[in-house]
Amino acid sequence: MSLLELDDVKVHFPVKRGVFFDRTVGYVYAVDGVSLSVEAGQTYGLVGESGCGKTTLGRAILRLNDITSGRVVFDGTDLAGLPDEEMRRSRRRLQMIFQDPLGSLNPRQNIESILTEGMAAHGLGADRAARRAKIAEIMDRVGLPTGALSRYPHEFSGGQRQRIGIARALVLEPDLIICDEPVSALDVSIQAQVINLLEELQDSLGLTYVVIAHDLAVVRHISDRIGVMYLGALVEEADSDTLYAEPRHPYTRALMSAVPVPDPELEDSRERILLRGDLPSPASPPPGCRFHTRCPWRQAERCDTERPELTDIGGGHRVACHFAAEIADGTIRPSTELAPRVLHDAPGPAGGEEAVTM
Repeated sequence: MSLLELDDVKVHFPVKRGVFFDRTVGYVYAVDGVSLSVEAGQTYGLVGESGCGKTTLGRAILRLNDITSGRVVFDGTDLAGLPDEEMRRSRRRLQMIFQDPLGSLNPRQNIESILTEGMAAHGLGADRAARRAKIAEIMDRVGLPTGALSRYPHEFSGGQRQRIGIARALVLEPDLIICDEPVSALDVSIQAQVINLLEELQDSLGLTYVVIAHDLAVVRHISDRIGVMYLGALVEEADSDTLYAEPRHPYTRALMSAVPVPDPELEDSRERILLRGDLPSPASPPPGCRFHTRCPWRQAERCDTERPELTDIGGGHRVACHFAAEIADGTIRPSTELAPRVLHDAPGPAGGEEAVTM
């Protein structure tokens, strides 16, 4: 059963000009028509380059960003239309883990105050003793001693601070947690510990996650289903195994080719798709397929003018590409100038080419 459904969600930020910035001269199309579904108890991974709109979408789900249009349906209720007071009550069931564990914690509050603040706001716990007992239980779940409650955020390591951020979300007993780059600021060894902790908590508490990340290895490890975003829109979506085994969109193929392989010989000889140019501005996205300005398989007569729909090609695998089938079977070959290249002992992209890195 779907716990969360997004229907054509758009988040457009106005661009203001004038002496008093009172004149709208355009819009930044940060999220431009995203539809997806997240099943209860599962993890949905959202990946893409910086600036693709994935964090804005995560914040829009919680209505931390206003939605321009569309529907965000959580457990049968459209959050986009809720009055502020009802939305405040609903937020107990929807929580967020932020990318920067230090920046998301109030440096002037000790850990006990940070964890009890949300409980007091939502009326959880009969008294201080009940709240402290709940906090002690959560601290034990995330692997932190209760003796640390009197300490302040700067006294902890990065991994410990992220555990505090996780505990702050858990004390409100949420059903859905948006994890915005939850491990990107941590060392690799600590990343694995935090990811394992999130999985353990999901199994024991029945949580549902939306994990926003740029590290494809992390997303593959934790996600049941993955959506790939480019310039404010989903370009491909499938279950984790299918997406990694059979990427169909040219952009997804480029992302996959940038993921390091642990075998040195295979890493030196495998094909890597290099993309020319930068990500276009979301304030003036290109017409037609938004990826056509960087796509090696571009067919100008159609790609430049017609925006592809996100279409199911079977088994819930959705792709927004006019020529996904033809690219997969080799009917359409990449252009000579932008063709995938086999890199040997190359220290990095050169000559204005940009290897997509996540």
